[in-house]
Amino acid sequence: MRKVGIVGMGTTKFKARWIDKTYYELAFDAARMAMEDAGLSRLDIDCAVYGIYNDFFQRQYQPDAFVHDYLGLGLKPMVRVNSGGATGGAALRIGYAEVASGLYDICLVLGVEKCADCYNYEFQAATPEVLRAILYTADMTYDNPAGRTAASGFALAVIAHREKYGNPTDEQMAKVSVKNHFNATQNPIAQSPKILTVEEVLNSKKIVEPFHFYDNCLYTEGSSAVILASEEVARKLTPKPVWISGLGASTDYVMPGNRPNIYTFESSRLAAKKSFEMAGITNPLEELDLAELHDAFTGTEIMAYEDCFFCEEGQGGRLIDEEVVMAGGILPVNLSVGLIGCGHAVVSTGIMQTYEVALHLRGEAGARQVKNARRGLVQSIGGTLCTWTVCLVLERED
Repeated sequence: MRKVGIVGMGTTKFKARWIDKTYYELAFDAARMAMEDAGLSRLDIDCAVYGIYNDFFQRQYQPDAFVHDYLGLGLKPMVRVNSGGATGGAALRIGYAEVASGLYDICLVLGVEKCADCYNYEFQAATPEVLRAILYTADMTYDNPAGRTAASGFALAVIAHREKYGNPTDEQMAKVSVKNHFNATQNPIAQSPKILTVEEVLNSKKIVEPFHFYDNCLYTEGSSAVILASEEVARKLTPKPVWISGLGASTDYVMPGNRPNIYTFESSRLAAKKSFEMAGITNPLEELDLAELHDAFTGTEIMAYEDCFFCEEGQGGRLIDEEVVMAGGILPVNLSVGLIGCGHAVVSTGIMQTYEVALHLRGEAGARQVKNARRGLVQSIGGTLCTWTVCLVLERED
C-alpha cells in the first residue's frame, strides 16, 4: 500500500445551532477551508468520502448526493459512511483505503452534522426530536420500545467497570469534565468553554446514574474536512504533511448480551492494538505526544485510557487523579476539548479530532500547542456500547 498524508484540513465552529446555513452550505465551508489549506480546487479532487449520520437530522434521505452536488464534484466518485459516533474515523479509514490502494491520488473526507434540523414545532426545543431520531439507530425490537438512550446505554458500561474495579468514581469523572471544559477556553471553535469545579459538576442535575449533567456531551452542529493524498502528491503540495502511520478498526457484537462483558470495550482494544502495531508503537503512554479520545461521557474517556493501553485494565481513574492526561501531563488527552467541551457534531467529531492532532504535529495549535509533538492518536467510537471503533495514529517526519 502507498503512504498516505493529510495535506489540507478545515473545520467550522461547533455550536448548538447554525440557523443561517443548510447542511450542504455548512459542508461547503469546511471543504473550502481544507482546499485552501492544501492549495487545491475542486477540480483537483479525485474522489470524496462523506460522513453523514442520521437522515432524520437533515430531513433528507441520501443527503450525501446533495453535498457532493453543492461542492461542485459531480461525476466524481463518492461514498457515504455511517457508523454512528465512529463515522468520522470510519470515513477517514475509507479515504485512506482509496488513496493507499492506488485507486486515487487525492481524496476529500468530510463530515457534516445539522442535528437540530429535525426540529418539530410541536416541541419547544429540538432535544426531544434529536433523541427520537437517534433512537432509530437502536435495536427496534427491544431497545427502542424500552426508551434506551446513548447516556443510559453507556452508563451500564461505566457501572459495570466500577463494580469490577472500583472506578471511575464520580469525582474522577468530574475531573475529566473540569479538564475538558477548561480546555475549551483555549479552543476558538468549541461550543462549551467553561471553568468548573469538581463540586459544580457533582452538584449538577443527574441525567442517568452515574452521569451528572456536566458528564455528558452536547449535540452540536458543525462540519470538518481533511484532504488525503498519496506520498508523491503530498510532498509536492506541502513541506509538512502529516502521515497516517497506523490504522485499526473493529466492530463488536451490537447486542451487549452477546459479549462476554461490558466493563471493557473490546472493539476499542482491538482497533487500538492494530493501529499501534501498524505504527510500530509498543508503549503508547511514552511514545504518543497527545491523544484525542471519544468522550461522549466522562466515564467513557476514563475507560478509553485502558482500552487504548495507556495503563493496565482497571487503572484508568489513576491517570486523571495523577494528572497524566492533563495539558502539560505525560500524555495530554482531548486538548481539542473533545466532545464534552467542543460538542458532538456526530460525524464531524472524529474528523475534527484528527484536525486537532494534525494541528499540533504541524506546530499550529496556538495556546494549546504540545511542544515538539511528533505523534498522536485519534479514537472514534460509536453505536450501542461502542459497537464500532476506529483508531488512527498520525505522525510527522523529524
